[in-house]
Amino acid sequence: MASNIVRRYSIVKRYGVIIDTLVKYGFGYFVDQMGIRSLGSLRSRFKDRLGREHEPRTGPARARMVLEELGPTYVKFGQLMSMRQDLIPREYAEEFAKLQTDVPPFEYSEVERIIEEELGDTIENLFLTFDKEPIAAASIGQVHRAMLRGGEDVVVKVQRPGIKKVIDSDLDILYSIAGFAEEHVEEAKLYSPVEVVDELQKSIYAEMDFTQEARNIERFQKNFKDDPIIVIPGVFWEYSSRKVLTLDYIDGIKSDNFRKIDELGLDRNKLAGYGTEAFMKQIFEDGFFHADMHAGNVMILEDGRIALLDFGMVGSISHEVRNLLIDALIAITRGDVNQYLEVLKDFGMVPTDIDVHAFKIDYEHVLNKYYGRSLAQLDTPIMIAEMMTLLRKFKIRIPPNIALLFKGVMTVSGFALQMVPDFNVTIIAEPYARNIMRSRFKPRNIAATLYTDMWYTARMLHKAPLQLSHILSVAEKGYLNLRFEHKGMDRIVAELNAASNRLSFSLIISSIILGSSLIIQTGMQPHIGGVPLFGVAGFVIAAFMGFWLMVYILKTGKI
Repeated sequence: MASNIVRRYSIVKRYGVIIDTLVKYGFGYFVDQMGIRSLGSLRSRFKDRLGREHEPRTGPARARMVLEELGPTYVKFGQLMSMRQDLIPREYAEEFAKLQTDVPPFEYSEVERIIEEELGDTIENLFLTFDKEPIAAASIGQVHRAMLRGGEDVVVKVQRPGIKKVIDSDLDILYSIAGFAEEHVEEAKLYSPVEVVDELQKSIYAEMDFTQEARNIERFQKNFKDDPIIVIPGVFWEYSSRKVLTLDYIDGIKSDNFRKIDELGLDRNKLAGYGTEAFMKQIFEDGFFHADMHAGNVMILEDGRIALLDFGMVGSISHEVRNLLIDALIAITRGDVNQYLEVLKDFGMVPTDIDVHAFKIDYEHVLNKYYGRSLAQLDTPIMIAEMMTLLRKFKIRIPPNIALLFKGVMTVSGFALQMVPDFNVTIIAEPYARNIMRSRFKPRNIAATLYTDMWYTARMLHKAPLQLSHILSVAEKGYLNLRFEHKGMDRIVAELNAASNRLSFSLIISSIILGSSLIIQTGMQPHIGGVPLFGVAGFVIAAFMGFWLMVYILKTGKI
């Protein structure tokens, strides 16, 4: 009971921080729309505009500052939304992509405590050496360099203490806000905010489980075991757990340290090509990809090999989805809007109320830019950004794994373009796409597809008579129900409820005033200053209630 009270108190307190931060950066209108300003501090309740220091900032920049100030859960939320240009405007997605999780490291005593709790022994017994100062610190954990008793150089990633409690509390609040918004804010219903928070929860919990990251690393090791260029660090399972991850130490340079790369005499064009080829292999051959191949997660070794790091954000796509992506790419290059729309329907992304005519007009305008071009002539990041903008316009939501794939494409494109500014990622992608297209027309694959289609068709025909008979039987008995849904009625009902509540409140105030007047006229005892006490008290109560009603009406703007 006491723990529940403490938890609720911490959530209410956190609500106050969130509201104050939103108001501070000029999002008071959103707080008012949600009807939660009263949970903020006294200052935020009456603050209606930005402080002067924030006025020059754009809306997207201020939104990014809000997320950074609120901490790791909200930073992760922003990073997730940066992949979802189908949900938020492009300028917000691009700004959220800049989100950083620069945080101070936690104390070495906490590192010792966590390692001992997780691995069952002290640092001194487990490691020959262990650097007290971390080489990197982030919101989820920090990394220390060490040496095992056997002489192996390793890095040890240790989870930040208490981070799960903070994230759980923040997720509770996000679920609460998302549920309220989905129920009361008409525009929010289109984007299913609860599903977005579900996606965030899965992503952030997976990142907090270091054993999941270790399994991801082992899968990448298996996929690249015969590759002479790509290096994947090894996992030391006996020194790893859910909160501790021990990996091979890789001595290299960051891929954006161009001065050092040039000093070593390495060919940047080849490095960009190797990195891009590795990503294409992950997509088209393995169906399992690293979604965050930015400069900080890609190391260049002195011998020209490339090491991949940080496998917390990975994605997977099936063979069927890979084929659909190729179909979409073919439709774009041919300018075939009907085929593109069919691909989106196969993905289950198209809403039932879409304006097909308007969709085709807008997409023909965009597709005309790419009609007749070869894959090598496409500027993939720009094309993806334009397509995502139009998906958002028509309220077409892409599946999370496809959003993660697009994020991976954009990131690896950024890596390659940093290496070589005029590098074309699609030149590397074209051979993989062509191989998949050729494989479709191999007799064995055609036969397999026909067999699958015939099996599904036969199953459907087999079930159809029974299903039709069941429907007719239900209809004959009079049990067939049709459900009609009135869209947009919730807001009208809410407005009527609010109006009736204010009217009832006004009648109560009027009654108190009338009753108090009658008491004063009768001279009822006791008196105060020669006036009946209950009459005076009634007028005071009525005045307070009237003032409160006036403030509420002015505050909500519903006069």
